[in-house]
Amino acid sequence: MHCIGGGSQRRLVVSASVTGCARIVFRYCSVMKHVIVGTAGHIDHGKSALVQALTGTDPDRWEEEKRRGITIDLGFAHLDLLPPSGTGGDGLRLGFVDVPGHERFVRNMLAGVGGIDLVLLVIAADESIKPQTREHFDICRLLGIPRGLAVLSKADLVEPDLLELVRLETEEFLKGSFLEGAPIVPVSSKTGAGLDRLKQELGRVAAEVPGKDTSHYFRLPIDRAFVMKGFGTVITGTLVAGSIGKDEEVEVFPGRRRLRVRGIQVHSQRAERAYAGQRTALNLAGVETGELERGMVLTLPGRFQASERVDAELLLLPSARPLKQGARVHFHQGTAERIAEVRFFDREQLRPGQQAFVQLRLSAPVLLLPGDRFVIRQFSPVLTIGGGRVLDAQARKHKRGEAGLLPYWQTLAGEDRGKILEALVARDPRGEVEERELVARTGWREQELRGAVEELVAAGRLRRVAEVPRTVADPARLAELGRQALASLDAFHRKEPLLEGISKGELKEQVFGRAADALFDAVIGELTGRGELVVAGDTVKRAGRTVTLSREEQEAKRVIEQAFAQAGLSVPSVKEVLSKVQVEAKRAQKIVLILVREKALVKVTEELLFHRTALERLPELLRRYKGEKGERLSVPAFKELTGITRKYAIPLLEYLDRRRVTRRVGDERQILV
Repeated sequence: MHCIGGGSQRRLVVSASVTGCARIVFRYCSVMKHVIVGTAGHIDHGKSALVQALTGTDPDRWEEEKRRGITIDLGFAHLDLLPPSGTGGDGLRLGFVDVPGHERFVRNMLAGVGGIDLVLLVIAADESIKPQTREHFDICRLLGIPRGLAVLSKADLVEPDLLELVRLETEEFLKGSFLEGAPIVPVSSKTGAGLDRLKQELGRVAAEVPGKDTSHYFRLPIDRAFVMKGFGTVITGTLVAGSIGKDEEVEVFPGRRRLRVRGIQVHSQRAERAYAGQRTALNLAGVETGELERGMVLTLPGRFQASERVDAELLLLPSARPLKQGARVHFHQGTAERIAEVRFFDREQLRPGQQAFVQLRLSAPVLLLPGDRFVIRQFSPVLTIGGGRVLDAQARKHKRGEAGLLPYWQTLAGEDRGKILEALVARDPRGEVEERELVARTGWREQELRGAVEELVAAGRLRRVAEVPRTVADPARLAELGRQALASLDAFHRKEPLLEGISKGELKEQVFGRAADALFDAVIGELTGRGELVVAGDTVKRAGRTVTLSREEQEAKRVIEQAFAQAGLSVPSVKEVLSKVQVEAKRAQKIVLILVREKALVKVTEELLFHRTALERLPELLRRYKGEKGERLSVPAFKELTGITRKYAIPLLEYLDRRRVTRRVGDERQILV
């Protein structure tokens, strides 16, 4: 009796009669729970034979593997386990990832072991623990695999006394690890002895695996890409998060190309949707097989970005040599492999068995998220030396002795989401961060992040500085920018006593650099609300700031204004007027700006200033002209009307156009007043 169907739907139970004819029983078993099981162990210790004995599927798919009798690349199979009759429990679908044991193919092993839920550590009873047993087990520990069991394979080849000795050696080997106290099951794939007990233990351990949360963002590391006749490009991988449906769009990293899912298979069965924890094959439209390879990752479009710099916590194995500053290593995460340079910021080297915060500078971009586990292998000779956990996948370059770096990493390594968000925002050099960027930095779902942000905003631990797009800032950073803005204003007022204030653009450049306008507006708005500064148009000044002129400057102001007032519309140049006052040119120019700000003078062009009374008479002059001669006005007529030359006529007509007193129609103006 077994269940049929795909995905996580309820399944019809099919039962075979004593005559061998299948009959359908109209009873349903529970929703199938998908668990990924990875094999680990030394070469030729019977991993593939064990998977075949359990599932009936030979995981060795390449001709060379069958010829040489070893697993070179990853193999896959699955086994369905029904719940005990009458329990109403969940059925289990165990997806097996069979990995190669030969030391030359450990990189292939690493591509398959990411994302597994439990490990079958296979140890041959006739050889006991060997070098790749240790390396594979080190990798499982470094990747944080939480559970599993040990299998003593080839039990039929040894006497009971030797089998017991190997069991004791295995028990000692597992002490202090996540497999301490786990079942150790002797098995013979050849005779079938022990397989039933192994299935029972697998079912028990697999039942303890927490169910996958399929609501997280879809992510699928590619471990194979090939062409299937009649379908085109197909990729396979273990779906580590979220779900994906037929005809949905995905984005491939690195490269950020968008593709459409044409079809889905889960454990070799067609499905409309695949879920986290399932071995998945996707038929992709719009891409050639040569454009996809192991190490790439499929995810939701427009959500994340790949990076070449990663902040992480790193553990060096006790068996490794000291790891020096700037050492190059092989970096493995998911199915990806890169060369990485290791940078320390509190030491020159990491000793065996020690743990430290590091920055890894990768040879090419990889899509990573905080919490992702990785393994590093020595550059040469290539062997596993350590591993750890990603803290910040979008890290910026750090400097030796950088203030606050260690506490920042300690916060990211913790579990307090509020503190993590505060740290990410506070250390952003721009001073403010959009919420969509925080989703990409953390990998948290949008609703989760928004809820956490709102709590922090309500508690005053973050400040919202914009709603579109939703943007937050660090209150301490805002306060510091406010102090800097006031200090900059004070310095400006001391330096320029004749100017009312500084322009917004100049203040922003001095204090805020390339920060977003939202940050500038938030700080200026807060200072204005507290009554510490005043904004008038484009000018910012200290509250209560007034310009006080000396007696000499007041006389110069009177002379300048009178010169333009008496000139009417045939104004002199500014330089000519300033030459007649008794203050130096620099102060005189600022007095002109005061007159412009007070609107006593009007700047028509950069070179021409007019007194406001002269300009105020123009509309009435044009109204009378319109009543006498019509609404059309030529340049010569305007010159004759005002008694000015073309030098002044053209700029004044353009000024009147801007003021909507006139409108240009060909070579003439239409009077609008």
